[in-house]
Amino acid sequence: MAVQLDDTAEQAAPRTGKGGAPPEDGTPPEDGTPPEDGTPPEDGTPSARRGPGNPGPAPRAPHLPARRAPYLLLLPALLATAVFLGWPMVRNALLSFQNLNMKELIQHLTDWVGTGNYQEILGSEQFWRVTLRTIVFTGVNVALIMVLGVLIGLLLARLGKKMRLTLSIALVLAWAMPVIAATTVFQWLFDSRYGVVNWVLDRLGWHSMADYDWVGTQLSTFFVITVLIVWQSLPFVALNLYAATTTIPRELYEAARMDGAGTWKVFTSVTFPFLRPFFLATTFLEVIWVFKAFPQIFAINQGGPDRLTETLPIYAFTEGVGNLHFGMGAAISLLTIVVLLAMTAYYLRLTLKQDQQEENAP
Repeated sequence: MAVQLDDTAEQAAPRTGKGGAPPEDGTPPEDGTPPEDGTPPEDGTPSARRGPGNPGPAPRAPHLPARRAPYLLLLPALLATAVFLGWPMVRNALLSFQNLNMKELIQHLTDWVGTGNYQEILGSEQFWRVTLRTIVFTGVNVALIMVLGVLIGLLLARLGKKMRLTLSIALVLAWAMPVIAATTVFQWLFDSRYGVVNWVLDRLGWHSMADYDWVGTQLSTFFVITVLIVWQSLPFVALNLYAATTTIPRELYEAARMDGAGTWKVFTSVTFPFLRPFFLATTFLEVIWVFKAFPQIFAINQGGPDRLTETLPIYAFTEGVGNLHFGMGAAISLLTIVVLLAMTAYYLRLTLKQDQQEENAP
């Protein structure tokens, strides 16, 4: 028994040299303490890793390729944006500082006029009339789209499965119809001689509307264009609002109804606050889409009658391509972008403010 205890003690004892020094063969002690001469262990591992109070090695910095990976993934999209959007914008900006008409285009002449095109446009009463008309036109259409789209979206949330599916299919079909095809259909609907709208109004007793020319006056032309744009834009708002309402917990509606809240109170206290980011983003997108609407207005009456329904995109096209003043058209298009940025500045400011709050959040 004593012999076994002695053998066990010899195996458990650390190997030391004379006077407690490390062994002469350089083998590190088994308790993990470094040799007194400061030489690292033979396996190359730093001795600090073996200390009893050390939690482990510090995390290594990511390799250089790993840091560049996100930028490499973004590179194709950035290149496509630079080629198809950035370069045309640069060329358009250069063109806006030139007097480029048919003569200069044929003879390959470059006539730099500096800010002459911008001075002429900003000093023109026509530009400011078109700008005001575009802002009013955009505001009316966006208001109608958002109000009607919200109502249809809330209706989808209340309907049964079969009726919801039927209405959703109708909305998707309206949304999927090409713009020019839909515009052609509306031209037939509001045709003065063979239009369905005039026929229905005549049957209902408005006999003076039997041969009414819907594109003969400014207000009636804008009415047709507004109905067309609202009809095309409603599905986006309605379907997205319905999808957003499915994320609201039902307990909130039940609690509001238990407190005696009516339909309007439930919407203002539960639905709207919960979906406020959706309303801001959707309104922002609708402002952009309506503001730059071109095919609907141009196909209906080409900005007529007497250029009274021209918006800024139609005005830029008419001056640039229609009247062959390409430098003037380029300047109007850049000013159109400036006006659009001014209209969407509120939403952009809210977005930047929200990003700063998220960055400063603990």
